[in-house]
Amino acid sequence: MSRQRFSTRLLAWFEQHGRKDLPWQQNPTAYRVWVSEIMLQQTQVATVIPYFERFMKSFPDVQALAAATQDEVLHHWAGLGYYARGRNLHKAAQVICEQHSGQFPETIEAVIALPGIGRSTAGAVLSLALKQCHPILDGNVKRVLARHCAIDGWPGVLSIQKEMWLLAEERTPKKNSDFYTQAIMDLGATVCRRSKPLCGACPVSQDCMALAGALVDQLPTSKPRKNLPLRKGVLLVLENEAGEWLLQRRPPAGIWGGLWCFPEGPNEVDDKAMREWCRSELGCDLFDVESGAVQRHTFSHYHYEVMPLHAHAKLMDSVVMDDDSRLWYNPASIKVLGLAAPVRRIIEQVGID
Repeated sequence: MSRQRFSTRLLAWFEQHGRKDLPWQQNPTAYRVWVSEIMLQQTQVATVIPYFERFMKSFPDVQALAAATQDEVLHHWAGLGYYARGRNLHKAAQVICEQHSGQFPETIEAVIALPGIGRSTAGAVLSLALKQCHPILDGNVKRVLARHCAIDGWPGVLSIQKEMWLLAEERTPKKNSDFYTQAIMDLGATVCRRSKPLCGACPVSQDCMALAGALVDQLPTSKPRKNLPLRKGVLLVLENEAGEWLLQRRPPAGIWGGLWCFPEGPNEVDDKAMREWCRSELGCDLFDVESGAVQRHTFSHYHYEVMPLHAHAKLMDSVVMDDDSRLWYNPASIKVLGLAAPVRRIIEQVGID
């Protein structure tokens, strides 16, 4: 089937059924579309909308985002997950201001060169905001193409990706490519869904090879399953006499990268060993130590179970805490801080937010 026939039917469907009232579709500047596309990576539209609206209020343009601190950005990102997206968004804004005079670049090569932006995201921004003709290949598009063309194989495999990029290029029309880009994303999100797809409402179902071959439930091919290993850790929830909580900034790489978190103690919950570790590593004496309920967090490569260990803490007389990667946190006085998920949960549990 020619790309014209595919795109023509899809555009006609979009005219009647496509989504046209999403926040980033109103005044679709490159900045607004870019922020939305980063937020929408591996996150549902309904979840993104309130985050996007709050983000735009605080950072209405790329200059405001570039001038913000990382903590301010991550504070607005907390809860969306995949925090490298927020850090890269912040870095990219600074690059745009420093190297592009505060103007979002308008060539695909320059956009891809920005931190955290790949070919598909770059194409989506340039298409939706600047009406340039570029194919995209996000998760929704992969699902549509895998089913319509009966592509067998996990889309994460390089050879399958190349095949899909060729198909995406063939089907993207030169005219109205911005509407087509939104249309194929909408089709995957609302009709050609991962589960319970609405094939009867699909504008291209008449020549969908997966539907004809009863393969819709089998495509796209799932990623080979692996049993995720389980890791365990101990979070030290330490409170001082002023009611402040000891936090450390996480390293840039790894889980909760760049966010503030309770210190991780040794996994062996031995009272004497823990107290000695806190004295040597944190410079604190512990009092009234109690174990909290275990929390489980699932990441792409492993499960992580953390047990909060609550205690009152007092800095040893010889310790002066001047490390900017550590602070005593008072929610009443420090409002803008990027907090890791377990910190937020524990704060909510004890009601000190």
